[in-house]
Amino acid sequence: MKIVLTALNAKYIHTALALYSLKAYAKEFQKDILIEEYTINHQEDFILQEICRHQAEVICFSCYLWNIHQISRIVDNIKKISPHVMIILGGPEVSYNAEETLKEIPADIVIRGEGEVTFYEIVKGLQNNTLTLEKINGISYRKENSIFSNQDRAPVALDELPFVYDDITAFQHRILYYETQRGCPYRCQYCLSSIEQGVRFLSMERVKKDLQFFLENHVPQVKFVDRTFNANEKHANEIWNYLIEHDNGVTNFHMEITADILTEKSLFLLQKARKGLFQFEIGVQSTNADTIKAIQRNTHFETLKIIVNKIKSYGNIHQHLDLIAGLPYEDYASFRRSFNDVYALEPEQFQLGFLKLLKGSGLRRDAEKYGIVYRKDAVYEVLYTKELSYFEICRLKQIEDMVETYYNSGKARYGIAYTIKFFPTPFDFYEALGEYWLSQNYHAVQHSKMELYSIFYAFVSQAENTAAYKEVIKECLKLDIFINDNVKTLPDWLQENAEDKQKRWEYFNNAELIQQKVPHLAEQTPKQLSKSCYIGFFQYDVLSPQKEKKQTVLLFDYAKKDVVMQKYLCYRLE
Repeated sequence: MKIVLTALNAKYIHTALALYSLKAYAKEFQKDILIEEYTINHQEDFILQEICRHQAEVICFSCYLWNIHQISRIVDNIKKISPHVMIILGGPEVSYNAEETLKEIPADIVIRGEGEVTFYEIVKGLQNNTLTLEKINGISYRKENSIFSNQDRAPVALDELPFVYDDITAFQHRILYYETQRGCPYRCQYCLSSIEQGVRFLSMERVKKDLQFFLENHVPQVKFVDRTFNANEKHANEIWNYLIEHDNGVTNFHMEITADILTEKSLFLLQKARKGLFQFEIGVQSTNADTIKAIQRNTHFETLKIIVNKIKSYGNIHQHLDLIAGLPYEDYASFRRSFNDVYALEPEQFQLGFLKLLKGSGLRRDAEKYGIVYRKDAVYEVLYTKELSYFEICRLKQIEDMVETYYNSGKARYGIAYTIKFFPTPFDFYEALGEYWLSQNYHAVQHSKMELYSIFYAFVSQAENTAAYKEVIKECLKLDIFINDNVKTLPDWLQENAEDKQKRWEYFNNAELIQQKVPHLAEQTPKQLSKSCYIGFFQYDVLSPQKEKKQTVLLFDYAKKDVVMQKYLCYRLE
């Protein structure tokens, strides 16, 4: 019997951890189980042909917000082509309304909740020709013209689940996902974890054994899927300590944490981590007290600020902070305050998300109570609320686009840092930039990196707040260009003269200066330096906070990067 487990991932670099866990648990039948991963960017006809080509007896789909529509259409077509094929659906998008899903999608079975044991029992029954759906917990299923649901399955002890990775050659250039716990102690009303009871953990012996596999194989990045990694301080500290002590100098570990519960003990430990070893995602969601209470987030923002700033002072951990627009009691002015509160923390990444009313979540249940109107189909995103109009949501989406384009990409960090001072708040700067972007129809087409810099410069050149400072801002953008990329051509407004080219060679040939300022490059010849480095000439001291007018010469080393900020290193040559 051939069984296909398949997923439509959001991006190629992602891996469908759930599929690998199902296959690993059904270890005695692994030779009959094939995993096929696609992305939502593949043509549906391509996916349909690829799946049907296997001529499998059972096809299982992992269903999420981002892929459910495509899966629905693909399943419909598979059933028309091969009616006898058993279709099984699983995942968060179908677990909490399984019977409704079976009415809409012509699948045979929906596995509700975690699926390892359930999947194994189905496969075992099929292989032994003893499958009795009525006796399998945790499923809803179709039988003749009726739909039935069995009782829920009891949670599995996590140590019973085998490690899913044995050969990483199939995961080159992809992110590996890993979990040490299931469940969440919090009850955030926008999240599906709020309806789960309790938190289960892998034993520390097992965790360390698994982590050692990643370390020994020099995996570039491992993302923990634990809902709140530091829900248990002892568990988190022991993992952090193990990774610090066994650091291979390469692997980065990404965790979603709650910052305001970090203790001094944890912070003291984190301070010792190699630069780039850890990456934290921290959900702030809002700084409006009424909003936080309504969504049962229980975050203490003043404490969170202190913790985030402490971690930032260590200079070794990349921090990613999130906000959600469309939450109860948060109008445009309130979201502006939340934006400015979080932006002031200067996180390496700042994500603006928009509320999604997930099936099974508290906010979906209470949407009418809070006046939240959302899209009928996945991804169930908020359209407007009683506090926030649709057109205000659209303005926030344009601000989000500007944050992604210029801040999170890192393309214009220096330009933004200087420009933003001439606006009442950071929010006002991004709002004005977004309005300019729309007025010029820049949202309608794609832009190259250099075009993005040119648009930014055109904006500051005409803006009432910044036109008088455009020459300084131009120099900051020039720094952004050189510190991000080893560029070959510059936009017209940054073209250098022939004298600069000659001066650059004089610097490359000044062995004494290179030895003094950048000794790690002293062994390179001038020709080698010209290929691996760039020397930029500035009319302002762009690295100083004051940006005073002063001839400044910087060498950019394109062989070395700051692993937290993801910028090439640069050195003064005066």
